[in-house]
Amino acid sequence: MSPYRRAISLAAENAGCDRAGSAIVRGVTFSLAPGEGMQLFGPNGSGKSSLLSMFAGLVRPVEGALSWRIDGEAAAAAPEASLFFLGHDASVKPALTAEENLRFWAKASGGGDVGAALAAVDAVSFRHLRAGRLSAGQRRRVDLARALFGDREVWLLDEPTAAVDREGAKIIRKLIDDHLARGGIAIVATHDDLGDGFKRLELAR
Repeated sequence: MSPYRRAISLAAENAGCDRAGSAIVRGVTFSLAPGEGMQLFGPNGSGKSSLLSMFAGLVRPVEGALSWRIDGEAAAAAPEASLFFLGHDASVKPALTAEENLRFWAKASGGGDVGAALAAVDAVSFRHLRAGRLSAGQRRRVDLARALFGDREVWLLDEPTAAVDREGAKIIRKLIDDHLARGGIAIVATHDDLGDGFKRLELAR
């Protein structure tokens, strides 16, 4: 595995965000250096998805600040091309096969090895099936394979193992571990315990 081209870090200082005009998360403080991951804990409705949207630049902090650094230099935000955001809803197109979906995303990201991406998420056996016929867990794995295109150093993952079986969860965890080993950063909202290798941010409702 070759390292990422850029070293990107993220820090938050007393950051907060709202949802639908109401305060939901306040006082978030942490720092992530290249190669580090953080797990967001908390019950449903505690603001995990809202925080990920804030980190992705989809909503602005209502207080505090986010600080990005790229190769040691301060940046207003991580470049859009460096971000991979996996939300609740799968981005695969039901009428396309798993392979066609990944070919579309590879082209949109400037190129990538579709065969390697299919193999990385153990999707080779169903690559010719339309996504609408796949199980929810299979679609989730194909969706996550999009992160392998475009050399994206920052992964923001919202419940990546939702509807995924135990073997699929192992595959997804390996993808995240490999990403961190290349010097990426990852923020993962999940109810699964990712272990001591991840920083923890627990939210209360």
